Parts: sequence; structure tokens; C-alpha cells
Amino acid sequence: MTKMAAEFPVRVPLATVPLGIWGSLQAGRRNVLELIPEIATRQPILSGTTGKRWHMVMDPEALRHILRDGVEDYPKSLVTKLILEPAIGNSMFVAEGADWHWQRRTAAPVFSHRNIAALAPVMTAAAERAAARFAAASGRAIDAFDEMVAATFEVISDVTFSGGEGFDRAGVHRAIETYISQTAKLSVLDILGAPGWVPRPGRMFSGPALRQMKQMANGAIDRARHRPKTGIPDLLDLLLAGSDPNSGRQMNADELRDNLLTFIVAGHETTALTLAWALYLCAFDPKVQDAAREEAQAALGPRAATAADLPALPLIRRIVDEALRLYPPAAFLARTARKADTLCGREVQPGDTVILPIYALHRHHDLWQNPDAFDPNRFADPKATPRFAYLPFGDGPRICIGASFALQEAVIILATLLARFRFSQIPGKAPKPVMILTLRPEGGVWLKLDPA
Repeated sequence: MTKMAAEFPVRVPLATVPLGIWGSLQAGRRNVLELIPEIATRQPILSGTTGKRWHMVMDPEALRHILRDGVEDYPKSLVTKLILEPAIGNSMFVAEGADWHWQRRTAAPVFSHRNIAALAPVMTAAAERAAARFAAASGRAIDAFDEMVAATFEVISDVTFSGGEGFDRAGVHRAIETYISQTAKLSVLDILGAPGWVPRPGRMFSGPALRQMKQMANGAIDRARHRPKTGIPDLLDLLLAGSDPNSGRQMNADELRDNLLTFIVAGHETTALTLAWALYLCAFDPKVQDAAREEAQAALGPRAATAADLPALPLIRRIVDEALRLYPPAAFLARTARKADTLCGREVQPGDTVILPIYALHRHHDLWQNPDAFDPNRFADPKATPRFAYLPFGDGPRICIGASFALQEAVIILATLLARFRFSQIPGKAPKPVMILTLRPEGGVWLKLDPA
């Protein structure tokens, strides 16, 4: 094992030479993060032309301007929309302007603190089931990513469909995986800045998977409209009942389906990734893992974690925060400038691509001490980190609507597992961080599992 591998957890090899159009295409299809120059971790902004003009922004004040103050002038990029719209339509993740505003106002109460807390027992139950699966595999190697995908998909299907009656979990999950593998990679036409009406051949074969996914969501919505309302409402119930407080407008069938699919895709994938990377980091640093286990055991005893336990689990929350810093699921964002502007002294023209490389921002040498190191205690004082230097959920008006849901779920599951099991690395099986649509561990996160 090299000194670098022993000292720091795995990282993406960022570009050290100009890539050009062909090199950018190869890197983008292999791992989007390899498009980021290494120097981006030491500079506030980089600009260039690869088919079209682009600016890569790592300065917190400029990011504040893009994400908060001038958010209407920096809509999501054409490439982002070409990838996502076939699956989630004009849902709030993709919509802009007034179309986005009314959807966000309608959905915001769904993710209120009260509703998220009410859904915590579903997370606790999923944590208990995950722990039971882990206990059956004790003493063996497991793929922590695969296991965390199973756990978080249980959560999102249960809180969305009240236990998933009549809902084909495996079918939806297969459809999502097919869609991502066939659709999310960059095309040479994306690199060249071709207009959206030019077909991208690699994205023309995901039709069956998308149709299957939408049919399942449509069926779930239809059943939810007609089932008796008993007990705690699930996310779909709340979305069906929701309306824009300004106009009274409610979502039609297509809008409900597209936003529901947004919640399903984003609601399990990102949390599963956070948990898998957190378990890898705990295996990487046994001292941190031991301290976290002691904290979890003291708070929980033999039971699974609940929402009421969160204040007693500060170290485990910091481990989640640090996993989101080192391996942010949404590690590479792009916007399109709508009008002329200036960022960090650079001229921005209408139509320029503005890249927000969250991966480089979170490892920037001017913003973080020893940025490639795993150190959960850097989050001991929440005020010590500049707000726009840490953006795992974005920020501004379009900050991820499910951030609190995801953090609650991650801490509940991670605490439950660390209280009961010890995780250790397997030589030669380090995960490889690769971003296609999200920052995934290529080949999984293989860890040895033993009782605590």
C-alpha cells in the first residue's frame, strides 16, 4: 500500500494536463469528475473553451451569487435537462422560474420537520432489518453499498407508498439502474455544445425502462387516490393533498408522477451513497469508528436508533457530514448563464456554461485544512465552515428539499449499524469513486463485517 493510500482515503485523480475535446469526452464518459483540473482545488475560478465557453467556480462568494442572489440568471444547464427530463419531466428539480416556484411551494410542507419526524419509525425499522441482514453475514465480506441501497430503497418506498402494497420495488430499482447506465453519460454533442434538439444516440435506448418506471408510478398514484386514509399520511398522500398557498393550484397526474419519481430516485440513491462512503471511512479509520461505536452503544443499548436519539449522536452526525464533504453525491453541477455577468473578475457571457465542481470545492486548499484527510471533527463547530464552502445539498432557494429527511435517515441507520458491528477494510478492494449521475463507488464498497 502506498503512503498516499495509507494516509488518505481514496480520491479521484483530477486532470493535470489540458484534455481538449476528445480527452474531455473520454474523461466525461469514464468519470465526470476527471474533467476537473487538479488546480481547481487551489484557484477561485478557471475558464476555458471546449466546444463552448465555460467557467469553473470554487469561490464561496461567487457561489453565493450563483445559487442565491442571482439564481434566476443561472438556470440548470442544457446537459442536465437532457439527462433528467426524460425521466422526471418538468418536476421541481428541473423546472425554472414561476413553474419551479409553485411546485416548490406545494411540496415544501411535505418535508416539514413535523412530517419528517413522523416518518422516522420507518427509518428505524429499515435500520433494524439492515442490522439483521448484517448479523447473518457476520464474519464475511459484504458490499456495503449494495446493502445500503436495499435499506434506503425500503425507506423511500415505505414512506412514499405506505408499505409498498402493489408496488414492485425490484422492478422500479431495475428501471432506475437501467436509466442511469444508458442515459447519464456525456455525449460528444454535449461537449461540443450542440443544441438540445440534436438527438444524442446514447440516450435513445432508455425508452422501455422509463415507460416501466412511469407506469409503476402512475399505478401507485391511482391506488393512493382511492385507498382509505388511515394512520400517518405518507409522502404521496401529502403530495396529493398539497396545493400552492399562493394560487391554490394542485399538481395534475403528470406533475405528481414526475415529482414522485424525483423523490424516489433522489431519496434513496443519495442517502445510500452517503452511508456506504461513511462505512468505508469508518473502516479506513478504526479510531474514529471505535469512538462512534462507543457513542452509539451508550445512546442506544441493544435497540435501533430513533429520531429522539439524534441529539445524543453528534459524532455520528459529523461522520455523515464528513462523508458528504469527501464524497458528495451531487459532486458536479452545471448552470447556463442567462445574461452577462462577472464572476471573480471574469467576464461571463450569455450562454456560457458555469460549472460548480462541488468535489473540488470540498477539497479546496484555501477553504479546508488538510482537505483530503478524513476528519469528522472539522464539523465540531458548525460556524467554523463558510456556508458556501460546503454544499452537499446545494444552497439558496433551490437547496435540496429532502436534506433533513436524508440526514435523519443516515444518522439513524449508521448509528444502528456501528453500535452492533465492526467494519474493516479488505486489502486490494478499496472503492473507486466514479461519477456518472451521482458519485458512486465503482465495484461496490467491500468491507469485512464482525460483531462489535
